[in-house]
Amino acid sequence: MIDISIGFSTVLILLAILVVSSLRILREYERAVVFQLGRFWRVKGPGLVILIPGIQQMVRIDLRVVVLDVPSQDVISRDNVTLKVNAVLYFRVVDPQRAVIQVENFLNATSQLAQTTLRAVLGKHTLDEMLSERERLNLDLQKILDTQTDAWGIKITNVEIKHVDLNETMIRAIARQAEAERERRAKVIHAEGELQASVKLAEAAEILAKQPQALQLRYLETLTVIAADKNSTIVFPLPLDIVGPLLNAMKQKS
Repeated sequence: MIDISIGFSTVLILLAILVVSSLRILREYERAVVFQLGRFWRVKGPGLVILIPGIQQMVRIDLRVVVLDVPSQDVISRDNVTLKVNAVLYFRVVDPQRAVIQVENFLNATSQLAQTTLRAVLGKHTLDEMLSERERLNLDLQKILDTQTDAWGIKITNVEIKHVDLNETMIRAIARQAEAERERRAKVIHAEGELQASVKLAEAAEILAKQPQALQLRYLETLTVIAADKNSTIVFPLPLDIVGPLLNAMKQKS
């Protein structure tokens, strides 16, 4: 009788262990890719998942966005400048079945693909484009990677180039180029200002030539400005139409 009770207890314990081992609880952001006798059966979850021990196995997949740091890559730009570029990649699994079946390790595969694509895409652009058109390059990288990882059930949501590192020689060359560009712009702006001033002076001279009274008023205004500077001696020219009548009057008196 005792042997029967012990055997029954053993069976109950084994059944309890079997039931516990067949239960899986998946969180809201998790899915289970279930295989039955080695063949894909279905994707289950979230919540409680019951497996048949020894017959069914599952692979747990996280559906949250993964942030993947792409290590610095040596890139030779289209204008033969050597630099180091790193980036950050945002992606998530949208098809757990393909992410498990189509690729052995989708994290490593995506990382390696991102590195090679980064070198290939940036190598087609010049250094100035990498520095000034980074947003467009990010979109190009995102589209290319998203197309290539679609077969793995992975969606590339965003790609951001983080740093473009140059050697000291190239940094000094860029600084000299920027300084030369600033000097060129300053000279152009100065020349444009001189041109505009000459045009305005020509227009003013033409107006004054047509209106002698305006020229006299200009002389008086100039005298007022000079007097404000507290000069002890003031020398200014007088127009002939003012001096002429005075000279004629003096001649008549004499």
